[in-house]
Amino acid sequence: MRVERILPLKRRMKCQAAVLAVFAILFAVPAAQGQLPTEEQTVITVARNATPSVVSVSRRGGSGSGVIIRSDGVVLTNAHVVGNARTVEIRTADGQTFTGTVLGRDTSIDIAVVRVDARNLPSSPLANSDELQVGQVAIAIGNPLGLDRTVTRGVVSAVNRDPRGVGIATGLIQTDAAINPGNSGGPLLDSAGRVMGINTAMLAGTTGLGFAIPINVAVDAVDQILATGRVRRAYLGIASRVIEPEVARRFNLPVESGLVVTLVERNSPADRAGLRVQDFIVGFGGERIRHSGDLPRLLRARRPGDRVTIEIVREGQPATLTAQLGEAST
Repeated sequence: MRVERILPLKRRMKCQAAVLAVFAILFAVPAAQGQLPTEEQTVITVARNATPSVVSVSRRGGSGSGVIIRSDGVVLTNAHVVGNARTVEIRTADGQTFTGTVLGRDTSIDIAVVRVDARNLPSSPLANSDELQVGQVAIAIGNPLGLDRTVTRGVVSAVNRDPRGVGIATGLIQTDAAINPGNSGGPLLDSAGRVMGINTAMLAGTTGLGFAIPINVAVDAVDQILATGRVRRAYLGIASRVIEPEVARRFNLPVESGLVVTLVERNSPADRAGLRVQDFIVGFGGERIRHSGDLPRLLRARRPGDRVTIEIVREGQPATLTAQLGEAST
């Protein structure tokens, strides 16, 4: 008798639980309204935190964007934004206006450094652009067409791009985040709100093809300009393509990874060292070359006049060359 009375009770409890589950689903929909997906909330947070450090940069005949990278008034922007001006107007997000002194520029990578006489300014943290991954979130903030602090979102479409017509001598970050006239000099941010690049150009007549200067490249120029007022950049004098392991296996190449030389500039340090087209570069200065960003990164760590070893494979045979690096023109 006792068992027969318990079983109906359990059945009733199950029915009640089922009814409650249905009501929970029905009434959960209105409760969830207004809650944003995590990805959207990330973009909102990045925009909110980074916007105070994004500034408008103006001079006679042009304007663009910039980003405060040090709270003591160091602003990073494009060389083409400041032009040949010695001073520019800097307008901050809270409406303050400063006269900015152009400390220096490197036109080869389209970077300029401006200082304003102010302290405790909001600044943006910096990422490590050597570690960028294709597909990660990219958020651009700038002042396109006079529309201050416009936010656009996309992904890192590619790294180490050298698109024709842009005229910048370094591997660029490609993104599909909208970059329009006036965005130049503004930051390209990752999902943590760190500056991974400085927006510089878009290909005319296209959409989704914007480019930014890797922040590591820009910071190297900033450090030199702040220290000496100019930039000295090591120069090798080659063009190359990265060799992916899958490609190496498919075509039975004599190396697993590295760079294949596609151009050697005449009378360049590479030419004098004996590098040839179709050489495979597998090492530079004692470090292995595996990814497209390795050689630019290793060159940034050197200065004109440095002597470096270059490990190559030529016609299936390993060899080591020695090059004395030159100075890139700016």
